[in-house]
Amino acid sequence: MLITARGVGKSYFRGGQELRVLDDLDLDVEAGEWVALMGPSGSGKTTLLNLIGGIDVPDAGTIQVAGDEIVGRSPAELAAWRSRHVGFIFQLYNLLSVLTAEQNVELPLLLTPLSRRQRREHVQTALEVVGLADRSDHRPSQLSGGQQQRVAIARAIVTDPSFLLADEPTGDLDAKSAEEILHLMDRLRADFGKAIVMVTHDPNAAARADRLVHLEKGAIATSEAVRE
Repeated sequence: MLITARGVGKSYFRGGQELRVLDDLDLDVEAGEWVALMGPSGSGKTTLLNLIGGIDVPDAGTIQVAGDEIVGRSPAELAAWRSRHVGFIFQLYNLLSVLTAEQNVELPLLLTPLSRRQRREHVQTALEVVGLADRSDHRPSQLSGGQQQRVAIARAIVTDPSFLLADEPTGDLDAKSAEEILHLMDRLRADFGKAIVMVTHDPNAAARADRLVHLEKGAIATSEAVRE
């Protein structure tokens, strides 16, 4: 099992009141599996994504990735762990407008010991995987929404992470671009063995996953295979 979460709980405090977001949640994700998280707003989907990715820490429970416990690590240890193991894909791309596609994709590699030549090779490979090698010198404003999301995906995979976390990856795209992004994510799962945990409100996106997990009030209400 790649990801194992047990008894995960998370609360936030607003106006002096405790808001329980996740409550004693268990989740398993196998290597190479695509899991879609769905549920109403406030059900804990993005919070769970952030906990699995080491962006936030739970109040209770354990989270293991490839057998390594990530709960209890220091912020510096979590940052180093994320840089090696997690690729993030966001709804609004989070690209830097002043940088080219190539420079945006290279950003995660700047904290590694790779030489400049090695970084360029990794970036070129990632851009080729997403079909944008010929747009490497374009800035985000010169790219369509779908192309910007492809650059963001190239940035997510350039370090060859253990798994990908996607938060509404098609939420800001038209139907055609969304379908292209979903096809690319399916290829990353099928051809490159990447596990994907995706938050989505889109039934079409969820239908591409291997398994659909539905959250209600901070707990898993249902978990069912979408395709065999």
